[in-house]
Amino acid sequence: MTAPFLSLAQILNRLALTARWILRDHQPTPCGRCPICHTADCAVATAARNVLEATRRMRWGDPVQQQAATDPAAPDHDEPRQAG
Repeated sequence: MTAPFLSLAQILNRLALTARWILRDHQPTPCGRCPICHTADCAVATAARNVLEATRRMRWGDPVQQQAATDPAAPDHDEPRQAG
């Protein structure tokens, strides 16, 4: 199938699979260096981790945003006001 016919879930699945594949290829050796980039801090692996984090947020929601949405500090207009 081509991109216009893919659902959001299918696109997220493909992104996650690609990111996992990249992380597998760029897994550090015992000395801590990427076997492909030959650096200690592999930018490609970092980008793949960021993609996985973004897809997780898209699927399950961002806990920080959910906490802000359910913050009890916001006034509830349905409760009666107290005189005082």
